[in-house]
Amino acid sequence: MRTLNKVVGAWQRKPGIQKPGKLHPSAVWAEAVGTAGEFVAPAWAKVRELWLRFAWPVLSVVSVLGWVVLAAAIGLWIAGQAWGWQETKSAAMVAFLLFVLAVGFIVGRSAYGVVLDLARTRVAVGDDAVGSIAVSNASARPLLPAALELPVGAATAIFHLPRMKPAQVHEDLFTIPTARRAVIVVGPVRSVRADPLHLLRRRVLWTEPVDLFVHPRTVPLGGSAAGFIRDLEGMPTTELSSADVSFHALRDYVPGDDRRHIHWKTTARTNKLMVRQFEETRRAHLAISLSINTDEYDSESEFEMAISVAASIGRQAIREQRELDVLTQKGPLRCETGRNLLDDMTRIVGAPLRKTAVDLARNLSDTVPNASVVFFVVGSHVTATQLRTAAASVPPGVRSLAVRVQPGAAPSRANIADLTVLTVGDLDDLAIVLRKAAA
Repeated sequence: MRTLNKVVGAWQRKPGIQKPGKLHPSAVWAEAVGTAGEFVAPAWAKVRELWLRFAWPVLSVVSVLGWVVLAAAIGLWIAGQAWGWQETKSAAMVAFLLFVLAVGFIVGRSAYGVVLDLARTRVAVGDDAVGSIAVSNASARPLLPAALELPVGAATAIFHLPRMKPAQVHEDLFTIPTARRAVIVVGPVRSVRADPLHLLRRRVLWTEPVDLFVHPRTVPLGGSAAGFIRDLEGMPTTELSSADVSFHALRDYVPGDDRRHIHWKTTARTNKLMVRQFEETRRAHLAISLSINTDEYDSESEFEMAISVAASIGRQAIREQRELDVLTQKGPLRCETGRNLLDDMTRIVGAPLRKTAVDLARNLSDTVPNASVVFFVVGSHVTATQLRTAAASVPPGVRSLAVRVQPGAAPSRANIADLTVLTVGDLDDLAIVLRKAAA
C-alpha cells in the first residue's frame, strides 16, 4: 500500500492536523481494489489480444445452428454413456461426423481480386447511387462457385460467383436506394464459404468499407431569391468612418486624417481643408439557426424539410461567397465548402431536447456576434411568442428572418415586430418566400 502510505505521511506533516489513529475500512478496500486493478489490467489486455487474434477467428466460424448441433451431440453422448443408450450415442456420432464433413467445405484459400467501386460517394435524396463489384481469379487454378456478401447499412446483398477460370473477371452492378438522408456504410466485401447445412461459415474480407453520403435534398435559389442573399452585402450602419466605400458627408480636416481623402474642390471654395467622411458598410455574414429538437416538429418529414431549407440557404450563401455559420443544439456545422456543409447536414440526428429554438437563438447571438443576417429555421410547433423571444436576442441592426416549415401550408410572409416570418409548405416554395422577403 505504497500510495496510501504517502497520503498518510503528508497528512501527518500538515500543521494543525492530528495523526490519524486508524484508517477507514473503505479507504483500505479502495486501495486494495486499485492495486489489484494495476496488476489485472495488463494481464486482461494480453488475454483479450490473444482471444481476438487466435480464438475468436476459429470460434466465429461456427454458426448458431452449429453451436446448437454441437451442444446436442455432447449432451447425447453423455446421456448414452450414463444410461447405456446406443441410439443416443449413434445420434451423437452422426452429429460429430457432420461437423467433420463441414470442415472440408471451408478449408483452403481463395485468391480473389475484388474491387468495390461506387460511381459517386455523395448523392442527394432520390438520386441513383450506382456501384459495381469486379471479382477476378488471381490463382493459377479454377475456383469453384462461391458467394460474396456486401453489407449496405443494416442490410446485406449477396452476389453469386460462377466457376471462374484463372484470370477470369466477373462483374456485378448494383443500385442502392436513397429514399432518405443517411450515411450508409457500404462494405467491406467478404467471401463466404459454408457447408450445405450452414453449420460452419468462413468469411474473408476483401475490401475496406466506404461511406456513402445521402445528402438532404436542396433547391437552387435562382433569380430574385439569390439576389436577396447577394444584396445583403454592404448593408450600411450608423457608424461613421474615415475610410470606406460608402460616401456620407464632408467635414473639417483634423490632424492625423489621411490626406488622400481631402476634397480639394471644396477646400478651394471654402479656404478650409475638408475631408470626405464615410459610412461603414458591413459585409453580409449569414448565420443559420437550425433547431433539431424533434418536439418542435409535427412529423419526421417536417424535420427533414427544415434540414433541406437550411441546407439550401447555406449552399446558396457559399455559392455567393458569403461568410456563413450554421448552428444546431449539438454545436456548429462546418461551412468551409458546400460539400462539408452537406456532409454535416447528413449526419444530423434529431431528438427530443431540453434546449428549444429560443435557447439556440440566444446561443447563436453569443457564438456569432458579427452576423448581419440571421435565419431561424424552425418547425410548426414553435409559437409566435417563442419567435418573438428568439428575435429579441438578436442584436440591434441585425436583420432576422424565421423560416417556419409546415408541409402543405401556402407560402406566406408575416411580421412579428422586427422579425420577418416566412412559412414554407413545400421545399420548392423556398425561392418564392425569399422573393416575398425581398419585396
